[in-house]
Amino acid sequence: MTQVNRPLSPHLQVYKWRVHMMTSIMHRATSVALAAGTILLVWWLTAIATSQSSFDSLQAMLGHWAGRVVLFGITYAAMQHMASGVRHLLMDTGALLELGANRMSAILTYVFAAVSTLVIWACAYGMFGGLV
Repeated sequence: MTQVNRPLSPHLQVYKWRVHMMTSIMHRATSVALAAGTILLVWWLTAIATSQSSFDSLQAMLGHWAGRVVLFGITYAAMQHMASGVRHLLMDTGALLELGANRMSAILTYVFAAVSTLVIWACAYGMFGGLV
């Protein structure tokens, strides 16, 4: 059998991981997390409509440290997804297409998501003395 020396398609090993690549992947991952969060929201609304005991048991579950970690993650996913969506909207207008601006905007999505998540949770604890 004759072997033809053709160029191979680039593999993932050829590309260096950059922050804008990770931001694109995180945008997709946060959409999955937000879908799961929507299911949790529907569960919570159903518990409200069903009975006081089902609402109380769900509130107790969400008030547990593991439930709060899940809620914190959903909050972070919402903020990251929103920041990434605004970034993509700006890129659709032709802005942020230069490598430096693209890299900086990708970094700023993570900074915005972290800061806004912490502010939201600090406000929630400040106003309600806790979330649950």
